Amino acid sequence: MNKICQYYFAPQSPWAYLGHARFVEIAKKHNAQIEVKPCDLGRVLSQSGGLPLAKRAPQRQAYRLAELQRWSSYLQLPLNLQPKFFPVSGDAAARLIIAARMALGGEAALALAGAIMRALWAEEKNIADLDTLRGIALDNELEGAQLLKSSETPTVEAEYQRYTDEAIAASVFGSPWYIVDGEGFWGQDRLAFVERALIR
Repeated sequence: MNKICQYYFAPQSPWAYLGHARFVEIAKKHNAQIEVKPCDLGRVLSQSGGLPLAKRAPQRQAYRLAELQRWSSYLQLPLNLQPKFFPVSGDAAARLIIAARMALGGEAALALAGAIMRALWAEEKNIADLDTLRGIALDNELEGAQLLKSSETPTVEAEYQRYTDEAIAASVFGSPWYIVDGEGFWGQDRLAFVERALIR
């Protein structure tokens, strides 16, 4: 039986961006099913004792930038350490990803999520702007206007809140977070362990 991996993430997370393509590739390699579950990172942090970036100590903020630079260089992924549109709310982007998953399935949602994260971290785009999100969807051969309309429905909002509640109940405290067979893995630097969990 093919395994299932629950994927909790915030679309504005640079760490989710750095791990996204590798995670999708690993899951495909092992015929694992990804359950795409974007969640409200603000709520998750408030429930788990985490602090928003702006409230973290200066030395933690400085080390975060150093690590992002290291990983960007190591993975050869373009990443602007201080993008023009950051900090930014990920709510509208998360809802659009959920709308894509509900209408078109997980594969389309994963492709859209990757494009949204790349738009923020490599292309200097504002992922809180609805016109920008529509354009990203169109660039991925999705019907942007229809998806945006769906993303603003109570049904999608309920899914967004449900995923966030699930994340909190599962003791998630960061993005990205992967769960395989009930075991949680925090961060794109744990993907080797995620892969081991998928093949055991």
